[in-house]
Formats: sequence, structure tokens, C-alpha cells
Amino acid sequence: MKIAISSGGPDLNGPLDPRFGRAAGFVIFDLETGAHEFVDNTQNLTLAQGAGIQAAQNVAATGAKAVVTGHVGPKAYKALSHGGIGVFLGAGGSIQELVEAYKAGTLQEAAGPDKEGHW
Repeated sequence: MKIAISSGGPDLNGPLDPRFGRAAGFVIFDLETGAHEFVDNTQNLTLAQGAGIQAAQNVAATGAKAVVTGHVGPKAYKALSHGGIGVFLGAGGSIQELVEAYKAGTLQEAAGPDKEGHW
């Protein structure tokens, strides 16, 4: 299974980017093999609206079944949920620490968005 973690870059020791739709990108981590890649999301940084939906589509295209991020708005949450992608919010620490927390089951799945749109 793959998970996506909002990130400012590809470094596993780098921090979580708390923004979902406007994150610089996502580290896609394969929990079975340990392989990871960085998927760029910079095309969404300047969008007036729709960044969360576009980011959700980018994540879905990777085959990830869960997203770990700091915050997510209502449209992005709906798009992720519709795609069968679980959302885990409020996480902090390095990308590697978040992978380990996800594996350990210590991250809580969100029941809905935690931000208004366009924040």
C-alpha cells in the first residue's frame, strides 16, 4: 500500500508541509517495499481556487490509499474520500517519522475537513 505525505521536498528527513492543496509536493511511500518518490505539486501553488481538488487528483493518480497532512479543506476532503483515500490530519515531524507513525497505527483518521475553503 502507498501513502502520500505533504512535503516541501523529497527528503525523508524533511518536515511535513501542513498545507494539502498548496504543498510543494508529496512523498509517495510504498509501505511494502520501502520505495519512495516525490510528486511535484507546484502547479497548484498559484491557483486562485481548486488547488485541493487538483492535489487530490494528483495523489489519486499515484495509487496512494492514505494522505498524511496538516490540514485539508472541504472540497479536497470530499475528493479524497470519493477516491477511497483516507486522510490523516494534524501530524507533525519528519516524513520518515510520519511513515513510522502511520505503520504503528498512531495517527488518527480524520472524520472531515478541518479548515474552511481558500485558507
